[in-house]
Amino acid sequence: MRMLTKLLAATAAAGATTLLVAGPAMADPPPGVTPRASDVVGVGSATTQFLVDQLSTDYNNQHKTATTKLYSWDAVPLGSSITLKAGGVNGDCSITRDTGSTAGIAELNKNATTSGGTGFCVDFARSSRTRGTTEPACTTGGDCFVGLAGDAVTWADRSAAAGGTNAPATLTATQLKNIYLCKTTNWSQVGGKAGTIKPFLPQSGSGTLNFWLTALGGGTTPITPGPCVSNDNGTLIENEGVAPVLNDPNAIWPYSAADYDAQAQHDAQCTNGTNCGYPGTATCSPTTKQNKFGCDIHGVAQINPIGTSNPTKPFPPHVGACGGTTGFTCAVINGSFSKLFQRVVFDVVRFNGSTADHIPGYLEPFFAASNASTPGWACSNAAAKADIKAYGFRALPNTLPVHCGTVQ
Repeated sequence: MRMLTKLLAATAAAGATTLLVAGPAMADPPPGVTPRASDVVGVGSATTQFLVDQLSTDYNNQHKTATTKLYSWDAVPLGSSITLKAGGVNGDCSITRDTGSTAGIAELNKNATTSGGTGFCVDFARSSRTRGTTEPACTTGGDCFVGLAGDAVTWADRSAAAGGTNAPATLTATQLKNIYLCKTTNWSQVGGKAGTIKPFLPQSGSGTLNFWLTALGGGTTPITPGPCVSNDNGTLIENEGVAPVLNDPNAIWPYSAADYDAQAQHDAQCTNGTNCGYPGTATCSPTTKQNKFGCDIHGVAQINPIGTSNPTKPFPPHVGACGGTTGFTCAVINGSFSKLFQRVVFDVVRFNGSTADHIPGYLEPFFAASNASTPGWACSNAAAKADIKAYGFRALPNTLPVHCGTVQ
């Protein structure tokens, strides 16, 4: 297995990456549409890209005559050229698409503008991680992390339907830490069947990678993975179960509970082969009862408790359509899940000293808290709340000390 070197440094400012393309449903701005200088445009995390695709679609449908529309560029396909907005200065609004929270925040902080400085090329960045230790605070010249929704991260292994696992039904936080430190190397040491443990992590830059290692370190300092840990030569994508290396009874890897619920219960089945989504594309044909963006790439994965704490309610989440007349209750994030493994996903904006919440005034109609003088659509609109639920996330506020629109 490939030793994970320099991961600790990489996770200090990690971003989220999930290399997916939903089709034929369109993400990004609609075909033929290049956002104007007056529009609001975001880039960044792939963990939340499909949710924000849906939020922007619904906002624009509700505000057909608005002079400012909301658009979000997905993190993929990697390497493709995109024009974020029309009228960039010296091509500043045309970039080579990169993926992840960190890349999105970096693009935001370039402060590139459209012709005449009438608008920024990037107005916000999607982020599935908190502020990095070396990043400027929410003050003059810095960025503000605005709460959007709640998530949880737990561990996954191969499901019984895919062939089963040698892992036990549950692991404690300490056991997980020792597995990723390579101090525990056989499933029989933690109550499972005999088998050499194969711990996996997503590639460097992943927000889930950063969060997972930090949680295993107690919530403040990420652990340094041991030499038995692999990221499949840097190709393993976060929050998916279709990579061939994961189809193994000894494999273990972290997984977003929100993404799992969305994939297993709300997304359309892939149409491009057994390993749909690996190493980075997925196509599907959503129906009107399924999420418009994203495909089911949970593959061989099942998610599991940490100790006696379940990541979702009900648990285990049903695999297949839920709600309506299906007889299956749709799973949601369990607010009582271990707080160490719960997280918030954010929209990141530039600090503004002229507003009470420090969100730029022109972005408050989108991202401000529901009780702000200008309520934010994402935090107050019924369609937005339904979107957050449909894509597996938990509406804020919850038991975490962050509300939708809370600025950090």
